[in-house]
Amino acid sequence: MRLVFASIAALALSAPAFATPTEDFRELIADYEAFTAERDLGARARQGDLEAAASWPDMSVEAIEAWDAGMAGFDDRIDAIDPADLPAEEQANYAVLSYELESAVAVPWVTTAMIPFTNDSGFHTNASFAALTTRVRSVEEAEAWIAKLHALPEYLGEQQAWLERGIETGFTQPRAILQGVADQIEAQITPVGESELLTPIRNLPETIPDAERERLMAEAVQAVETEALPALRELHAFFTETYMPAARDSLGARDLPGGEDLYRALVQQHTTLDLTPEEVHARGQAEVARIRAEMDAVIAETGFDGDFAEFLDFLRTDPQFYAQSERELMMAASYLAKKADDAMPAFFHHLPRLSYGVRPVPAAIAPNYTTGRYWPGDAESGQAGGYMVNTYRLDQRPLYEMPALTVHEAVPGHHHQIAIAQELENVPEFRKQGYITAFGEGWGLYTEFLGVDMGMYETPYEHFGRLTYEMWRACRLVADTGLHWYGWSRDEAEACFLENSALAPLNITNEVSRYISWPGQALAYKTGELLIRELRSDAEAELGEAFDLAAFHDRILDEGGVPLGYLEDKMRAWIAEQGA
Repeated sequence: MRLVFASIAALALSAPAFATPTEDFRELIADYEAFTAERDLGARARQGDLEAAASWPDMSVEAIEAWDAGMAGFDDRIDAIDPADLPAEEQANYAVLSYELESAVAVPWVTTAMIPFTNDSGFHTNASFAALTTRVRSVEEAEAWIAKLHALPEYLGEQQAWLERGIETGFTQPRAILQGVADQIEAQITPVGESELLTPIRNLPETIPDAERERLMAEAVQAVETEALPALRELHAFFTETYMPAARDSLGARDLPGGEDLYRALVQQHTTLDLTPEEVHARGQAEVARIRAEMDAVIAETGFDGDFAEFLDFLRTDPQFYAQSERELMMAASYLAKKADDAMPAFFHHLPRLSYGVRPVPAAIAPNYTTGRYWPGDAESGQAGGYMVNTYRLDQRPLYEMPALTVHEAVPGHHHQIAIAQELENVPEFRKQGYITAFGEGWGLYTEFLGVDMGMYETPYEHFGRLTYEMWRACRLVADTGLHWYGWSRDEAEACFLENSALAPLNITNEVSRYISWPGQALAYKTGELLIRELRSDAEAELGEAFDLAAFHDRILDEGGVPLGYLEDKMRAWIAEQGA
C-alpha cells in the first residue's frame, strides 16, 4: 500500500501541457481524487476492497511526508489557475478545493500528527469507533475485520512514534486534559469476551452457517486476546508513564513551538475567513452581551423571583429538569427527533433519503464525551446516521437543552446537511465527503434558531435552553481565543460559561477541555451561524412576501459544505435573482 501511495503522490506535481484552464483544473481534480482516495480506506472498503477493510491508515513518517508534499504540489497547481477563467459549474469545486489545499499547506500533517487526539477522541478511540460502525455482511468481510484486529498493534505503534516526536520537540497536548484520555484507553482494556472489538462478529448475519460463525468468533477472540488488547495495554503504559509526565504545563497553542503562527493559521482554517484572533475575541464579547439581554427577557417571562445567578442555580438543581433514567432521556430525545421530522417538509423542499437513529453514546467514551454528537451514516453500506445522546451523569443532562441539541445534531442540523451532501450528483467525491467546520457547524447552530419557527421550544425554559446553547457558542469565541491567544487559565475560560449560561458544570468542564485540546475548532460555529442569519435577514428584507424560506434553505445546502466567503457570494447572487 505504501508503494502505491508514494507513486500516486507524483500526480500532485504533474499537469497537462497546452491545456485550457478548465482542462487544467479538471485534470487537477482527477489527480487530487486519485491521491486522496488511496488513503480513504473507508470509501475503498465500502466499494468492496477487502484489503482496505483489513487495514488501518498508514501513519509512517514516509506516508505523512508524502501526503504533505503532495498537498503542497496540488496547491501550487491550483494557484496557477484563475477561477474567473472557469465555468459556473466549477466555481464551487474551485472554492472548496482551494480552501482544502491552502489549509493543508498552512497546517501540514507533520505538525498535527504529533497531537493525534483531543480530550474525547482520536487515534486511541478509532478501533472502538470502527467496531461500533462496521457492518460485516459476509465471511470475507468478517475475515477482513479479523485481519484489521491483527494489524492494530502496528497502527498504534506508528501513532506512538508521533507522540514520541512530540515529546522530543515540545509539541504535546497539555497535561491538564490527559487523565481523561488515559481513562478512555483503559476503558477499552476489558475481558476478551466483553470487548467492543468483537461487535462486528457478534452481529454477523444469520445467513452465515453456525460452523462458520463459530470459527470466525474464535479467530476474532484470538486476535483480540493476542494482538489488540496487548497493544492497548502497551499504549496505556506509554501514555501514563512516559507521555503524561513529559507533556506541557501550559494550555495555549501559542506556547507551542511556532505556536503564534500556528494559531493564526488555525483561526483562518476553522472560520474559512481572513480573521485575526483579536477580531474573533471581540465578536464573541459582543455576542455574549446581546444574548445575555435576551436571556434576561426570558427569565422575566417565567416570573422567577431572583437574580440571574439564582435562576441558573434553579435550572441546574431542580429535579423537574432532569430525567430519572437513561431510558427517559433517550425517550425524550427520540420524541423531539420525531417532532423535528414532522416539521421538516414545511421548511425544506428537498429531503434526503438516508434515515437516522437515536443512540446512546458508548459507555467507554461517555464520561469525557460531549452531551450529544452526530455520527454520519452511509446508505451504500446500510448504515443510518446516528444522533448520539450522552446518558452518563443524568444530573448533568438537562431536559430543557434537549430541543436545541436535537435539531442541531439530527434534523434539520447535521444529519440533514450531511445526508444531502452525500447525495450530490456530478460533483467530485471530495465535495460529498469533506466537512468544512464553519459551514457544517454554522448550519447546525443556525438550525437551533430555526427551531423557534419549527415550534420545537414549548416552554420558556426550553427557550432559555436554546439561548444557553447560543451563549455556549458565543463563549467559545471568547474562551478559545482567551486560552490560545491571551494565555487564559482554565478558570478564566470556564467563567464565561458558568456566569452566562445554564450549562451543567460537567459539560462546561468537558467542553473547555475540548477547546484546550483542539485549538481554533470552537471558532467555527458562531462564525458560520452569524453569516447564515445575516443572509436570511437580508433576503427577508429584500424579497418581502416573495421570500421562500424552504427555497432559501435548499439553496444554502445544495452544493454541500463550502467556505463562508463563497457561501455569501452565492447567496447574495440568489437573493438578487429572486428579486429580479
